[in-house]
Amino acid sequence: MPSLVAEIAAAPSTLAEEHFARRLSLETDCWDVHEALKGGPADFVLLDVRGPAAFARGHVPGAFNLPHGKMTARRMEEWAAETLFVVYCAGPHCNGADRAALRLARLGRPVKLMIGGMTGWADEGFAIAAGQDTE
Repeated sequence: MPSLVAEIAAAPSTLAEEHFARRLSLETDCWDVHEALKGGPADFVLLDVRGPAAFARGHVPGAFNLPHGKMTARRMEEWAAETLFVVYCAGPHCNGADRAALRLARLGRPVKLMIGGMTGWADEGFAIAAGQDTE
């Protein structure tokens, strides 16, 4: 009797490659964002898509606060069309980052979701900034 893990066969390697490549084109994680930010100017814009009060209580250093409901074509004109955005919200229990990513994609903007959000960032033990200003 196979285990619950092996009961359903793994996908063929070609399908697995396609699946994981697609996921990595849509997502990044807290560690990779942290490493990119500590290495100097980032080649992306990090957006905290929670409300201003949550942002003020604690956010990823260097993030801009832009709730997904305020992402309009006009507002996004502040950045060049090819700018890569990385979005996050509170964590896996929150779909705000998914909503922001969808909105940015509909505006034709390159976007990735930082999986884990603030929960993942804190779990990694990374520094957290407070206040309304970006760092």
